[in-house]
Amino acid sequence: MNGLINVIKPPGPTSHDVVQRLRRLFNIKKIGHTGTLDPGAAGVLPICVGQGTRVTEFLIDKSKTYRAEITFGIETDTHDAGGKIVNRLPSVSLSYNKLISTLEGFRGEIKQVPPMVSALHVQGQRLYKLAQQGKSVERKPRRVTIYSLNSLRYSDSGPYPSLLLDITCSKGTYIRSLCADLGNKLGCGAFLSFLLRTASGPFALKDAYTMEQVAELWERGDTSFLLPLDYGLLEIPALTVKEKAVATVRNGLPLSPSGICGGIGNSNLPPFVRLYGPDGVLLALGQFQGQVKGVWSYKLTKVFNLTEN
Repeated sequence: MNGLINVIKPPGPTSHDVVQRLRRLFNIKKIGHTGTLDPGAAGVLPICVGQGTRVTEFLIDKSKTYRAEITFGIETDTHDAGGKIVNRLPSVSLSYNKLISTLEGFRGEIKQVPPMVSALHVQGQRLYKLAQQGKSVERKPRRVTIYSLNSLRYSDSGPYPSLLLDITCSKGTYIRSLCADLGNKLGCGAFLSFLLRTASGPFALKDAYTMEQVAELWERGDTSFLLPLDYGLLEIPALTVKEKAVATVRNGLPLSPSGICGGIGNSNLPPFVRLYGPDGVLLALGQFQGQVKGVWSYKLTKVFNLTEN
């Protein structure tokens, strides 16, 4: 069983819990996810199965999109609804125009300090493990990129205004830290009161399966939920390998241009490619390495052994 699964993680279980449940369901060892989603959050969690685990590194780097609700005037120790309230104002008066103008300052590349309750490794331990021990350690700010911030709804009918918005950002972005930082900028504090991941790279919520749907299909012998290995690699140029060179690629040996269909010259070879056999099966990923002993070639960085699922 090899491929990718677009799973909806429900609020409550950890991302690791989802992987464990699927590992037991499929009775397979090689399985993992492509980026932690907080226990309290829901949404898209791409899962890599079998040979799919070998492309995890390419999926983790992709942008993420979230629908988030920020509530102002209340702060928690985790910056989200799962934490303890550490500060609460009697009420907050906040104009929408001031909120939006302040929010604009978070577009583009920003520096962000990871929260203590996170899966990031520091001093050989995950931060949330240290937080459980009552410890707090210094965390270096990290550069992340906020590609878009779109306001959907602002509610100020009660004592604590809230803003619902869509956020598209780079990997490593903590939405709850963004909420807390926005609250600090406004001088009233804030926390993440709701979070739904609606996309992770090409994996969209509208195409995702619940855990129950995956289990039901699997029990019927239906693997239609399984996406091909290259679903998350489509931005990488693809080349077809000549039949005579397929064995070369399968053995992990360098591939020269003479083994590529289409008569591509040395001057226009893409630097990084997906390599397919004449039958359309993904064989490998290759990095163009220039001349080796007078021959231009691709060095194979990943070789796949794909069989029928």
